[in-house]
Amino acid sequence: MATFISKQHLSRRTALKGLGATVALPLLDAMLPASTAWAKADDRKLRLIALEMVHGAAGSTTYGAKMNMWAPAATGRAFDLAPTAMASLEPYREYLTIVSNTDCRNAEAFSAPEIGADHFRSAAVFLTQAKPKQTQGSDVFAGTSFDQIVARQHGQSTPIPSMQLCIENVDQAGGCSYNYSCVYTDTISWADPETPLPMIRDPRSVFDQLFGVGTTPEARKARRRDDKSILDFVAESVSDLKGRLGKADQQRLSDYLEDVREIERRIQKVETQNTSGEARELPGAPIGVPDSWEEHVKLMFDLQVVAFASDITRNFAFKLSRDVSNRVFGPNSSPNAFHTASHHQEREDRIRDFQRINVYHVSLVPYLLDKLKKTPDGEGSLLDNSLVVYGSAMGNSNMHNHKRCPLFFAGHAGGRLKGNLHLRAADGTPMANAMLAALQTMGVDLTTFGDSTGAMDLNRAPEATVAL
Repeated sequence: MATFISKQHLSRRTALKGLGATVALPLLDAMLPASTAWAKADDRKLRLIALEMVHGAAGSTTYGAKMNMWAPAATGRAFDLAPTAMASLEPYREYLTIVSNTDCRNAEAFSAPEIGADHFRSAAVFLTQAKPKQTQGSDVFAGTSFDQIVARQHGQSTPIPSMQLCIENVDQAGGCSYNYSCVYTDTISWADPETPLPMIRDPRSVFDQLFGVGTTPEARKARRRDDKSILDFVAESVSDLKGRLGKADQQRLSDYLEDVREIERRIQKVETQNTSGEARELPGAPIGVPDSWEEHVKLMFDLQVVAFASDITRNFAFKLSRDVSNRVFGPNSSPNAFHTASHHQEREDRIRDFQRINVYHVSLVPYLLDKLKKTPDGEGSLLDNSLVVYGSAMGNSNMHNHKRCPLFFAGHAGGRLKGNLHLRAADGTPMANAMLAALQTMGVDLTTFGDSTGAMDLNRAPEATVAL
């Protein structure tokens, strides 16, 4: 049964419980005491989703920059997204802050043995902005990542302080190429410089962590074996709770539970398909992992949104690919393999082909932003109270360089980020300057991060300029 506290409102930690299932609730009006207003901007619960996409961008090449394949030509607020890989974000430009022309110097080679190893250290740099130690042993060293710094600030009052997700396999052990440990390509999340965090690839595992809190693995397996929905086990609690709620809260609860059920149905469908005996495109992947990259990403996005809605966690790091992946993304992208396409030999036709992959990758972000925007959170939406980070620590992947790296932020971060802004940094500006500013936007009291030289102003609209 749902648990209530003795006051006139529900506890934010009210949950629906059953055998092998614990379903946290979305924020309801009944969770606010009488005469209590929604939280002021300074008190809002902030959420983070940090997305890393490997291999840089076509727009980081000389030709791509000239054609505005990543960054718009104009700075300020009157920029045109149409030529860029971010064109699909146009409906969300009021939430969009683009920071172009920043570098990730700590992903570069500092000595001769590091030359050529850019793919094997870049992922470790994106959210840490730190220089990874070249080693194949257990003495790995990078930096504390952006998401974990935020988790210390905002994650300690939730059941799960943070979660780390990925799309590609992360089961390599020991050393990879150029004397770098595989852990540097396996994760983007570091609890501290010596502690890389594992990432979850299987949507079923994510679902069970979100909705199986306090239950045993055996109970969860029994529920799946009986082919029952998690909601079947909490039906009595749902009925009891709805009888105590007003109409608006009843509808909000129904919509939320239907979202949970729809995600569960999709996971079950994937598992049924993958155990049918038919040949798989990803034969080594867990049975809960869709063969379709797009379907997989959308499932993970949906899981993140329901986790935010129920306040199970406020913090996600999400690795969308793996360096040197040669995945072919399907009919909406290029027919060429990812890593191969990224080595375009500076040919304009091949750079344009690589741009198709960049466009496709970014085109899935509006799916996430739409879900966040449609999910109420206080007087606004989850998107109003979230920060989404998207970028790469690589620039021109053909040259293995780390200049003009792609980066944008989405969301208003509880009103602290205005959006509808393109900032073009001066040549040689560290990406860490933008990351430091974003950390401060999330309420973190830091004055340095990685190789930062100072925090950027992510709300100042510069005098409009047009790239030549």
